Amino acid sequence: MMNVFMKKKSLVSRESFQSTENICLDGGIILWIDLLHPTSAEVSYIAKTYMLDIPTKEEREEIEQSARYWEDSTSITINTYFLMRDSELELHNQTVTFILYKGILFTIRYNEFKVFDEIQQRVLASPKNFEDGFDLVSKIFEVRIEKDADLLESAGRETSDLRKNVVFNEKNLNHDNILTKLSILQELNMGLRDSLFDKRRAITALLKSDKVDMDVKKNLTIVLKDINSLVEFTTVNMNVLDNIQSLFTSQINVEQNKIIKVFTVATMAMMPPTLIGTIYGMNFENMPELHWQFGYPITILVMIISTILPVIYFKKKGWL
Repeated sequence: MMNVFMKKKSLVSRESFQSTENICLDGGIILWIDLLHPTSAEVSYIAKTYMLDIPTKEEREEIEQSARYWEDSTSITINTYFLMRDSELELHNQTVTFILYKGILFTIRYNEFKVFDEIQQRVLASPKNFEDGFDLVSKIFEVRIEKDADLLESAGRETSDLRKNVVFNEKNLNHDNILTKLSILQELNMGLRDSLFDKRRAITALLKSDKVDMDVKKNLTIVLKDINSLVEFTTVNMNVLDNIQSLFTSQINVEQNKIIKVFTVATMAMMPPTLIGTIYGMNFENMPELHWQFGYPITILVMIISTILPVIYFKKKGWL
């Protein structure tokens, strides 16, 4: 689908096209063409109409610097990560392509992001704040970084709560829940850090471009400072999570040592009577159990009970 934003006088209108047939783009000055889940026909139409070299899906996912940002005499192409959750709530960095050509912004994305919906509403509500595609891409980065900051702030609170839980609630810890929470927070921080690094490279390159005017560069400079602060925050978060993991591992080792100690003492305590019983065979003439009618099944029952009771005890202790 193509969403086309056209500026006419002081207003911006939006036209949505489900196919490339009967497209009319003569309603004003084109400001932004947003391609969401584009078909090959839509990509081909834009490439031919504006003589653009649009990267393929494979090229979009390459991690080399030259594949993330390149600039020629007429256009700037940026491939950058946006963090998202899939249908199974797993975190993934998905690439969004930005192409700036003669003041028009082209965005190519195969996932929906709230930041784009928000910017589209802003463009329609306050068109005077968006003179060209450079204003748009600057504002998209700004809003996205604000959302990343909110994610990091939330992750920081959860990390702090997790550390307090591990340190001060040692006896009532659910090990599986702790490990799951730890893994989720580590994945979130690593995903955000990769996304921030990618945007930092793109913005740094934009600041060096002669095609970007000074007002946009001023805004991008502020965004870059915010990114640097967030990168430092992710580093702190990762260090705290590593500390929690080390502390949690140490606690597990201590608990395991306690369990081994109990088993060792129990084994040592049972060795002398076991040895004596083995030597003499427990076959004394005056053993009343020898003449019991149900002595054998009773003995089997006692053996089963003696096996089950330790298992119940160990489960209550949380050792199993």
